[in-house]
Amino acid sequence: MKELSLTIRKQKNIALIAHDGKKKELIDWCMQHKEILSKHFLCGTGTTARMITEATDLPVKGFNSGPLGGDQQIGARIVEGKIDIVIFFSDPLTAQPHDPDVKALLRIAQVYDIPIANNRSTADFLITSPYMDQEYTHKVINFQENIRERAEKLK
Repeated sequence: MKELSLTIRKQKNIALIAHDGKKKELIDWCMQHKEILSKHFLCGTGTTARMITEATDLPVKGFNSGPLGGDQQIGARIVEGKIDIVIFFSDPLTAQPHDPDVKALLRIAQVYDIPIANNRSTADFLITSPYMDQEYTHKVINFQENIRERAEKLK
């Protein structure tokens, strides 16, 4: 498979998402790392984005709530190259009605080699990484080239 080098800029686009049982934990985490987060562009799913903004005064662009398509909106922005990092405090002990959407978001983050933290300790490691203050180049599959090659083989 052909690969393509992409650069995550110094100022990151960070998605903040949390299941209902983890919203308070994510808000606390955002307060703890407010200084770092204030240097980046933040977005999130509906209720989570609003609650973070209200509690921290950090500007967080809100999308729809997860069950109403917010996870898919974030996934689409990953595909468009507009999300660099996902912080998603998921609740592994509670069934989620929109679990297929969550799985699709996690899958697309993996496909596009996007750093994703699904709990506080991973988020702590990620937010304190030296890469948070610098550009980072990573390789992703060159989907356009692979599609073109596949189409040629089918002729």
